[in-house]
Amino acid sequence: MSKYQFALELYSVRNELKSDLRGTLKAVAAMGYEGVEFAGGFAHSAQETADALREAGLICCGWHTPWSAVSDAQFEATVAYNKAVGNTRIMIPGLPGELTGSLAGWQQAASQFNALSARLRERGMTIGYHNHHSEFAPIDGVVPYYYFFDRTDPSVTVQIDNGNAMSGGADVMEIMNRYPGRFDLVHLKPYSRRDGFATMIGEDDVPWAEFMAFCRTRGNTAWYIVEYECETLYTPLDGVDRCLKALRRMESDGVI
Repeated sequence: MSKYQFALELYSVRNELKSDLRGTLKAVAAMGYEGVEFAGGFAHSAQETADALREAGLICCGWHTPWSAVSDAQFEATVAYNKAVGNTRIMIPGLPGELTGSLAGWQQAASQFNALSARLRERGMTIGYHNHHSEFAPIDGVVPYYYFFDRTDPSVTVQIDNGNAMSGGADVMEIMNRYPGRFDLVHLKPYSRRDGFATMIGEDDVPWAEFMAFCRTRGNTAWYIVEYECETLYTPLDGVDRCLKALRRMESDGVI
């Protein structure tokens, strides 16, 4: 039995999903993924999405949610939709410029995340933040990523995207060791110092053995979410299939 629950970030197959929700989810399940994380607004009714997930035998383990969707005006509708599809994890994949252009903005963002975390906990849900590369560019000599998470409650998930972090020049294991126990969901994205994202898991420079061991022993990680964005090497469905096969192969070989 696997030590890991692998899910797919559906942004990786966004075009396929847009044209065929049910068929794409069934294809993802056939590869061996156990869960999926959606991204963006609600393209289908909650009933449609829930039915498609059930038919495919997949769990919705998270949703990359626009910041506007957790505003006071949309908060209750967002909670209701996610509950209807069985999701309890609201992940924010980006923030507006007024919150990211200064340390004061990042302080405000941290305060808002803490308040949202408290509101969501009352509903049996959590919130987290997903990084890209820009959070590692210093502002006034300070790295915003650390500034933000140092000021958020431990209940706020640190949804690290290892490939994105490396592309921003960050040390992945430094991040992990700084926030033990806060990695409920992590993103597994291949990244090569030479080729960027045009690579494959196991052929890249991500410290997979160390990263996965930390998640398993100190990260409190529930789901390992594959995200593959490069279409120059493989088509989206082929790429995400190869990612999962590579992870399973590393697991069977004792690498992870």
